[in-house]
Amino acid sequence: MLEYLLRMMLLLPLVGGLAFGSLWLMKRFQLGIPGSATQTRSVQIIEILPVGAGSKLAVVEFGGKQHLLSINRNGVVPIASDDRGDFDAD
Repeated sequence: MLEYLLRMMLLLPLVGGLAFGSLWLMKRFQLGIPGSATQTRSVQIIEILPVGAGSKLAVVEFGGKQHLLSINRNGVVPIASDDRGDFDAD
């Protein structure tokens, strides 16, 4: 029984350290799905502005146009879109 407890006292911190180290390395080097780093995204977040509890305004670029979106707990609502950068309400 003493031998079993000694093994556990030695191996448990070792396994925990290996798990912690692998998670740290993954976060440090941003390892992800192979091949995903070469892909470009078609949607880019330009800016996000919090306007209240659980509500935000976001400017996203998609298809060469910028879109102003209202984001809240109920969903996402498009407010305006423009390809020149000056927004006009729809």
